[in-house]
Amino acid sequence: MARPAPVVNLSARQRRILERMAGSRTLAQRLVERARMIISAHDGLSGTAIAAHMGVDGQRPRRWRRRWAAAAPAINEAESAGASDRDLRTRIAEALSDAPRPATPPKFSAEAVAQLISLACEPPADSGLPITHWTPAELAEEAHNRGIVEEISPRHLDRLLKRG
Repeated sequence: MARPAPVVNLSARQRRILERMAGSRTLAQRLVERARMIISAHDGLSGTAIAAHMGVDGQRPRRWRRRWAAAAPAINEAESAGASDRDLRTRIAEALSDAPRPATPPKFSAEAVAQLISLACEPPADSGLPITHWTPAELAEEAHNRGIVEEISPRHLDRLLKRG
């Protein structure tokens, strides 16, 4: 049996802020869409109706209804405590933002990356190479020879340096 959808209740102030967000032309489109979903949920539309109206998959309105229900107590508390419109808008935007995604831990420490950058700034002639500019392959080999890293692909080293 399906679980009932969380009820979305908005104060007049919250709705006004969400309507401004939903009508924004400069705000990230994902936040505009999510604000519209919350307003529609407050207006009593089901997740299926919201999905059909907005042309999105049915899971998306359910997800944001649940996330809003989880964030609503803190938003309501901030509003009761007299938060400014700016603070309230920030809290609402945070509630409608993506959750952090899991990532793999970095393979190289910040110290190793700093050493790689330092190596890239040295002239290759200082390492006894008969070249005037580093290529990613030569730089990766020299980093390995100096013991900065155990191994690194030239492409990955190039990406690290471009990020820099």
